[in-house]
Amino acid sequence: MESIAFAGNKGDRVRSDCFITLELTDNSGLDIQLKSKVKAMFGKDILKLAEDILNYFEIKNAILKIEDSGALPFVMAARMEAAIKQLVDTKKEYLFDIIEDNKFTTLKDRFRFSRLYLPGNTPSLMINAGLHKPNGLILDLEDAVAVDKKQEARFVVRNALRNLNFYGTEKMVRINQVPKGLDDLDYIVPHGVNLILVPKCESAEQIRQVNERINLIRSENNISGDIWLMPIIESALGVIKSFEIATSAPNIVSLAIGLEDYTADLGTRRTNEGTESFFARSQVVNSCKAAGIQAIDSVFSDVSDMEALKQNVLTSKLLGFDGMGCIHPRQIAVIHENFAPDEAEITKAKKIVLAFKDATAKGLGVVSLGTKMIDPPVVKRAERTVMLAINTGKLNENWMEGPAI
Repeated sequence: MESIAFAGNKGDRVRSDCFITLELTDNSGLDIQLKSKVKAMFGKDILKLAEDILNYFEIKNAILKIEDSGALPFVMAARMEAAIKQLVDTKKEYLFDIIEDNKFTTLKDRFRFSRLYLPGNTPSLMINAGLHKPNGLILDLEDAVAVDKKQEARFVVRNALRNLNFYGTEKMVRINQVPKGLDDLDYIVPHGVNLILVPKCESAEQIRQVNERINLIRSENNISGDIWLMPIIESALGVIKSFEIATSAPNIVSLAIGLEDYTADLGTRRTNEGTESFFARSQVVNSCKAAGIQAIDSVFSDVSDMEALKQNVLTSKLLGFDGMGCIHPRQIAVIHENFAPDEAEITKAKKIVLAFKDATAKGLGVVSLGTKMIDPPVVKRAERTVMLAINTGKLNENWMEGPAI
């Protein structure tokens, strides 16, 4: 067995993280060495935390070196545990109590205009991400994490679910591709995750495996509350099987499409116009609508071009998507503004909802607006538009109490 282990990140550009070097020794006691710019203010607390963790894992003889760049306690604890478990075979977990602000569940039909990807091994990008108010924060264990850092990232993501303030945004995690991603579930299911993204999904069988593992973990840990799934379609096979995937389990709330991998699978180049992905995006939207779930579009990778992002969102909305991913906080406002209904949509929806209310009050079986009959699906769509307008601040929730249209 190895006697020395490393975990974490260091360097001039690293913030809110630490680098741990742990060496097990014989009969020398504990030697904890701290290098930190905040040592004068927080040195005693850091050393106390380090000693507590070593004692918790029953390590009595070791040299521990901590190179701190402002890591929060849950990050430092994750780094230390990752190093310890490289050297010690133990199933014990060092967990802080879950903060009160993170004790919430989410609804299946929650609005999901935006979801912001955060690399699971880069704590500095997580710390205040919820302040940007995306609909969801994705702690990413897959593509955003280097292969040799994935195990370390699991501890960071686990602790973040418990101790990072999400400010009410949906707590999401993208696991690795099944079957490897099944092991990620042990680090997230017991710790308050709301929604799990399943990447490169190509079959209902993959979803069955994910839910089977989730249910086993829930049973072992006596966990209640819903855990939603968002499979990501990223290949030609996934596109063809999208309806099978969309209807494979009741806890699937949406399908997302990942166009970088999809266009690579086609052997073509992704463009802003999206001609090469029109079929795939339309297929995924139709599969979602037929299954009664949300359709979520791919991320837009040029974080500097807000006008191109706006046009992409408007096209996405016209195709029938309900939201999209983002990779930078500056994209969130553009996504929200342009997925939200515009004034013309809101005005038309209000007229339909009021006509439906009037017809219901009169006991009429038919809803009409002027000379046109209004079908139930149209009323349902109008009601959703009104709710979207209220949710995005474009319509007062007491709008019916105002002057008639």
